[in-house]
Amino acid sequence: MIVENIINQHMDNVSFLWILRDRAVHAPLYMLKDMAKLDGRVEAHIDGLRIAGDAGWEICKEALAAGESGEVFAAAVLAFESGNAARIQAIRDVVAEKLETCRGLVSAIGWLTWPQAEVHVGKLLTNKSPLFRYIGLAACAAHRQDPGSALTDALGDAEPIIKARALQSVGELGKMDMLAFIQDDMEAADDLCRYCAAWSAALLGDASSAAVLRSFVRPDFPWPEDALKIAMRRMAHGSAIDWHMTELAKQPGALRLATIGAGEIGDPVLVPWLMEQMAVPELSRVAGEAFAMITGVDMAYADLDGERPEGFESGPTENPDDEDVAMDPDADLPWPNPERIHAWWDKNKVRFTSGVRHLLGLPITISQSEHVLRTGRQRQRYAAALELSMLKPGAPFFEIRAPGFRQQRMLGLK
Repeated sequence: MIVENIINQHMDNVSFLWILRDRAVHAPLYMLKDMAKLDGRVEAHIDGLRIAGDAGWEICKEALAAGESGEVFAAAVLAFESGNAARIQAIRDVVAEKLETCRGLVSAIGWLTWPQAEVHVGKLLTNKSPLFRYIGLAACAAHRQDPGSALTDALGDAEPIIKARALQSVGELGKMDMLAFIQDDMEAADDLCRYCAAWSAALLGDASSAAVLRSFVRPDFPWPEDALKIAMRRMAHGSAIDWHMTELAKQPGALRLATIGAGEIGDPVLVPWLMEQMAVPELSRVAGEAFAMITGVDMAYADLDGERPEGFESGPTENPDDEDVAMDPDADLPWPNPERIHAWWDKNKVRFTSGVRHLLGLPITISQSEHVLRTGRQRQRYAAALELSMLKPGAPFFEIRAPGFRQQRMLGLK
C-alpha cells in the first residue's frame, strides 16, 4: 500500500540532503566517513522513492515544478535509472528552462553506476544543444570515463562553455596525450577556457601553467581561491614563497588569499607569519586552517581552539538596512587560541623541516597524499588530490565529490 505523505517525505529529504551534501563536499570539517554517512541517508530516501514505483515518480515529477537542483537530482536519478524516455524528457525540459539546475542533473548521473549512466551519457554527448553536450562531458568526468572522440570534438567547439568543460576534462582524466592540444589554449581569449587549460596543464606537469593561473588570482575572477591553490602547488617552491611574501602578504586586500596560500605552500617557515594572522579576527580562523594544513594538528582535539572575539560580527546581520547578506566563509572553522598554538608550536616545531613542503604534518609524498585522501577533511583531501595528480602525471584527478560509499570502495576502505 502506497502512503503518499511518506513518499513526499522521501522526496523532501532527498532534496534537502542533496543541498546539504552539495555544501559538504567543500566543507572544512567533513571527512570521507561523514560524506559516506550522509550519502547513505540520501540513498536510503532515493530507495524509498524507487520502492514506491510509479507513485514515487509522480511525486518527483510534481516536485520538479519548483525548478530547484535538489528536486532535479531526485527526479533525475529515478528517470535515468528507469530509462523511461518521457521521464527523462521531463528532466531535460526543466533543466533547459532553468540552467542553474544542470548541477543537479550532473550530480544525478554521477550518482548512477557507470553501466546505468553510459547509454544516457552517450546520447547527451551527441545532443544538438550545447547545454546537454556540456552535461554529457561533465557526467563523463564525474565518472572519470573518457568520452573518446566527443572530447576531441569538444576541444575544438565554437561554444566556450563546451570547450572549457573539455579542457577541464583533460586534466581530470589525466590525458597526457592531449597536453599538447591544450597548451595553446592557455593563451585563449576567453577567460574560462584559458583558466581550464592552465588548470589541466598544471595537473599534467606543465610548469608554465603556474604563471597563467596566477593571473586569475584577482577579485573579478569567480574562483580566485581555486586558482591560488593550484598555482601555489604547481609553482617552484622558491617562487611560491617569494610571491607570498613580497606580493600577496603585502597587499591589505590580498591578505586572506595570502593566508590560504601559506597553507597550500606547506612550508613550516610560514608558520610564524600564520600565527600573527591569528590575532586578526577576520583572518584568525582561516589562518588556523592553514596552520592545520601544514602541521596536521586538530585544534579541537589538541585543545588549541578558543572563543569568538567579543564584538566580532560576520555574515548577515539582523539590521534591515544592512545590504551585505554574504555568508561568513569561515563559519564552520574553529577559532584558534593564539597563546596555546604558540606554545604547541614551540614544543613541536623541531619535527618540521623549513624549506620542505608539508601536508598534514608530513613532507608531501605519494604515500602521504594517499593517506590524506583516506583520513583528511574535504579541503585537505582536495589538496591531496591535487598533489597526487602532480606527483603522478597521467593519473586521473581523484573525485572527492563522488558518492562517499563509492570513494570508500575505490580507496579500499569498504
